[in-house]
Amino acid sequence: MDNINIFGIKIHNTNLEEVSEKLKIYLEGKSLKTIYTPNTEIIMEAKDNENLKKIINNGDLVLPDGIGLVYGSRIKGRPLEMRVTGFDTSIRLLEIGDEYGYGIYLLGGKDGVAKDASINIKKEYEGIKVLGCHSGYFQGSHLGIEDSQEEEQIIDDINNKSPDIIFVGLGFPRQEIWIDRNKNKLKGKIIIGNGGVIDVLSGRVKRAPIIYQRLGLEWLYRLIQEPSRIKRQIALPKFIWEVLFNKNIIK
Repeated sequence: MDNINIFGIKIHNTNLEEVSEKLKIYLEGKSLKTIYTPNTEIIMEAKDNENLKKIINNGDLVLPDGIGLVYGSRIKGRPLEMRVTGFDTSIRLLEIGDEYGYGIYLLGGKDGVAKDASINIKKEYEGIKVLGCHSGYFQGSHLGIEDSQEEEQIIDDINNKSPDIIFVGLGFPRQEIWIDRNKNKLKGKIIIGNGGVIDVLSGRVKRAPIIYQRLGLEWLYRLIQEPSRIKRQIALPKFIWEVLFNKNIIK
């Protein structure tokens, strides 16, 4: 699996089937593997932040979650094979967990969201073991708070339940920071920062309709649903502008 460098950030050039095989290998391994799923907005924020850039580049699997990344790479003649979303990767993990009986822990969302997601996962994927969950509202290293007793209790809870898969939905960059700070303390096989996936699994948030997904316009659907996201979505035209007028952003 090769990679493409965008603003100094390593993005694996792959597809969902290849990722699925990699997930199976990780789940059969002995060490915890980290998965990050940057989109255009994340790349634009991380490009000038060396700490965030380092965190993402230290990921074992870094997937292109933004359609802008795919378009930009094609413009520069270094095409990414396809968009591989954090949501699709997470669903594939649930499917693999269902087939092989792996255990999962959910960390993220408002109070009750992770619990609702757990209930729905058990209904949809009967073979997977939902071992525990916790909301994303706690004091911890993702907020710049070190040696938090609340965070240590969550880590102990995860380790005591020994999940194979850990979903961390704290939003960027908090989930990436939290994973990076705590990955050496955690037991498991795969930990993935997957944003709002837990919210969708809970049933409280709907994913964009299939037509938006196929056209790579999930960002537009979310903008229609939440106009306040406009400040965040400006990252896409800024990225395309950089692609068109900067020769060395993609290698």
